[in-house]
Amino acid sequence: MKKHNFKCDETGVRLDVFLTKHTTLTRSYIKTLNDEKLIRVNGKFVKSGYSLNAGDEIELTEKEIEQISAGPEDIPLNIVYEDEDLLVINKQVGLVVHPCSTTKSHTLVNALMYHIKDLSSINGVLRPGIVHRLDKDTGGLMLVAKNDASHKELSKQLKDKTLNREYKALIKGRIKDDFVVEGYLGRNPKNREQMALVGEANGKYSKTLFTIDKVYEHYTLLNCKLYTGRTHQIRAHLKSVGHPIVGDTLYGGADKIYSSGQLLFAYKISFVHPKTHKKMTFEIDLPDYFKEILKKL
Repeated sequence: MKKHNFKCDETGVRLDVFLTKHTTLTRSYIKTLNDEKLIRVNGKFVKSGYSLNAGDEIELTEKEIEQISAGPEDIPLNIVYEDEDLLVINKQVGLVVHPCSTTKSHTLVNALMYHIKDLSSINGVLRPGIVHRLDKDTGGLMLVAKNDASHKELSKQLKDKTLNREYKALIKGRIKDDFVVEGYLGRNPKNREQMALVGEANGKYSKTLFTIDKVYEHYTLLNCKLYTGRTHQIRAHLKSVGHPIVGDTLYGGADKIYSSGQLLFAYKISFVHPKTHKKMTFEIDLPDYFKEILKKL
């Protein structure tokens, strides 16, 4: 690991912005380092958006990372819709979205590079076209941009909360009423693989609406509507109310009825087309493996 020391010469600049100006590191990687407690300001850990003062002393510990590249692979894609600007796909369970340090190949990005000639470049070489993500063991609808103009517009809709995504989740336990979970989501200090409601100082605002679809003897099928799109948001929110998703072993949902990942599926997505400006909505059925579990119940 390499250590770098800086002294801030201006007041009011964000920590992550300052470091991108004074290093060759990307803002997302700086955030990763900060989440891992590898950046200090005046000897203390602060948020990436912390507003610096002139004279602040910053210590950054840079991890030596292995170079990762993405190339085309002949992996099947289930394309629900495609035009010259975007495509909507039904991502299969078990497929990681983009290469990373633990999964260097056989990802959705590798499949996209094989099947699609042009993809937007906004997210760099490892995440071309990726507007939003799904966890490895979450299947369902994803939106992919083919050019930078479409990517910028769709990302703006995501930020403005006009790009809507809805999921089905089978949870442990019976729920009687619809409910909302909101709060500041960040890394669980007791388990860094998990996300948890940690308070404003250490997290980002998150909100999910949960409505009842069907109640079973020991389980409930929920419709989940995202108002924000944080990492593991639905999984962590349901864990926080004591009703983890069936099969989600990371968040306490281990269950004998299903053991191949969490029973969470992105079944609906709606957005405004970046070029035609028409409202588009796509909705698909639950996959067979999910339906079979519901039949057993």
